Amino acid sequence: MKTLADSLFAELDQVVLIDSHSHINPHQPASKDLADLLGYHYYTELAHSSGMLRSDIEEPNLESREKVRRLFGFLGHIDNTVQWSWFLELAQELFGFQGDVINESNWQDVYELALARMNESTWEEQVLKKSKVEKVFLTNDFDDPLEGFDTNRYIPCLRTDDLVFHLTNETVQTRLSRSTGHAIDTTKSLRDSIGVLFERFVSKQARACAISLPPWFQPVKHNDSSPRLSEALQQVLKAGIQADDESKRMLSEWVFWTITEFAEHFKLPFDLMIGVNRKVYPNGVFQGQDLYDSRISLIQYQELLNAFPTVTFPISVLASVTNQELVDYAWIFPNVVTHGHWWYSNTPNFIKHDLKARIEAIPRNKQIGYYSDAYKLEFILPKFRMYKRILATTLAEDFCVARRWSEARAVELGSQILRGNVETIFKVH
Repeated sequence: MKTLADSLFAELDQVVLIDSHSHINPHQPASKDLADLLGYHYYTELAHSSGMLRSDIEEPNLESREKVRRLFGFLGHIDNTVQWSWFLELAQELFGFQGDVINESNWQDVYELALARMNESTWEEQVLKKSKVEKVFLTNDFDDPLEGFDTNRYIPCLRTDDLVFHLTNETVQTRLSRSTGHAIDTTKSLRDSIGVLFERFVSKQARACAISLPPWFQPVKHNDSSPRLSEALQQVLKAGIQADDESKRMLSEWVFWTITEFAEHFKLPFDLMIGVNRKVYPNGVFQGQDLYDSRISLIQYQELLNAFPTVTFPISVLASVTNQELVDYAWIFPNVVTHGHWWYSNTPNFIKHDLKARIEAIPRNKQIGYYSDAYKLEFILPKFRMYKRILATTLAEDFCVARRWSEARAVELGSQILRGNVETIFKVH
């Protein structure tokens, strides 16, 4: 029997999406085979967690079919997870797989089915059409060339982590100098270099800049002409990663603040992804080493949010335990927007809890419901559908039943959260 939530989901599933945060490679947006697809860190880290050796996953020059064979020796342990449901759903919807179980007995059939589809010349278009995705935001290094792809479909986003946290690395310094034509030897030249990056990205249709932030970071304003700041820069340029902690901290704070000033000047939203502690598990697989850290409070961003009232900050938090604080900041600060359900918060129970808190407390025009965070196009479909099912159930229970909203009114709210706010906040249509 079709429920109210089913009816709302059917309507919401027709919304054409703009995915506001991904790690898609615009030059190869879709997967080339099943190993490419199952290389997504969720699967390698869960297989590793269930007992698979890291060396068996990351062996150099490992042939694709052999990698998938090895993974399926352990993927049976994760068939209870929502991550596995993503893979099963995309196999059914995109590859045409007819069954409900993929395991060691039939993975080769799925491998061949996927390979045949992925080798079709129109595969990228098929995936986008089936997923009802019109545009996808990228995650671009500051020196990415931004050439050779449709920037109307794949929208550039300036990722600033290297600039803020890795200028101690001589390679990053060299990349910055080469990409901007500026020697990085004074705070003025560094500021000018950052300005060149913004000009180039904006000229290529960028609609945002973004950064992931550790729990210890706190934005602080420093005067460009401060002698201590100049000393900090010289210390970093001279000693690199051996520079003293105070110099590294001060330079990171100044670069971050300078980036925010350019975001203000160019009227770009600045996506903040807050709370990731890197390399907690250094023996983990690639991209399976980082965890959230509850020693974080958004009060650390108080000075920033007050100093830049015209900059919109779409904020993601790594853990659901931080969601109430994010809700309250979006409640009070006009420039704070809730942005998706990031990483370890991206499972149905956490999404349901966090969505309910947001949708009942924050103005409707300040909520970006979801982004895929996908590395391959195929994962956009099941991940967004997971969210749309939860959104439909929440709208059915908390609005149509509890508040007696009409279905049409509930769908209108859901559509705004899914797409409308992405258009208005990032100024993309």
